[in-house]
Amino acid sequence: MRIAILGYGNIGKAAEQAILSAPNMELAGIYHHDDNLDNVSADVVLICTPTREMRRFATQLLQQGINVVDSFDVHTDIYSHRADLRVQALASNAVSVVSAGWDPGTDSVMRAIMLAMVPEGVTYTNFGPGRSMGHTVAAKAIKGVKDALSMTIPMGKGVHARRVYIELEEGADFKEVEASILADEYFAHDDTRVEVVESVAALNTVQHGVKLVREGVSSGVDNQQMSFDMTINNPALTAQVMVSCARAAVRMQKQERYGAYTMIELSPISLLPGDEEDLIGKLV
Repeated sequence: MRIAILGYGNIGKAAEQAILSAPNMELAGIYHHDDNLDNVSADVVLICTPTREMRRFATQLLQQGINVVDSFDVHTDIYSHRADLRVQALASNAVSVVSAGWDPGTDSVMRAIMLAMVPEGVTYTNFGPGRSMGHTVAAKAIKGVKDALSMTIPMGKGVHARRVYIELEEGADFKEVEASILADEYFAHDDTRVEVVESVAALNTVQHGVKLVREGVSSGVDNQQMSFDMTINNPALTAQVMVSCARAAVRMQKQERYGAYTMIELSPISLLPGDEEDLIGKLV
């Protein structure tokens, strides 16, 4: 299958390596946000642009009947994002996999599995400590910001703090910049502090992580506890998940399962290379 990349930042560069190392995949091209996308030739395009640009690019590619995978990560807008792309995907006999990363994405799958195992209870998602790519991009987009880094600090029980380090453009007013960052949807729901630093590059990191914890009741028995945790390179894992979802998108299109899907709607086996019957024999 032929996979193209749109956007060549941290995730796009990692996606290139994931495609080149994947069996039965070919890199069909690398495109930038200002390229003409009218003649893209690929089975799937991985949309590795900033989140707020993803919907228009996905719509444009779906109109051509090209499958798309994105890592849209504004949790409160995922449902509407999926709904909008579903209309175009159905009209074009194509597949769109949305919010394909690790959170949202594989963590969403883990939360669903934990819910099936412990139907009564509570799940805590504890991010970090580490760099949030989506929050960092959002901070960089604020007028007056020359460079930015957003760090996520876990406070326990699913509560997080954001620490945003910025370099200001010449003449920018810190109070105005700070107010704009705090009002942004990415930051409005967490304890967020903004600090001016001399060099964002000196603080930069791609390290991140998560710990999911579920506590509750199974079959009428309480005190069930389970957890899943990982420490990862953020763009590398996001890109790898997107490439796996590209494989699922191609399979679903062949099965005429057109539309837009989140990862909890995908069959896990559809993400994997190889024959499905062989995989069942090895993994079950």
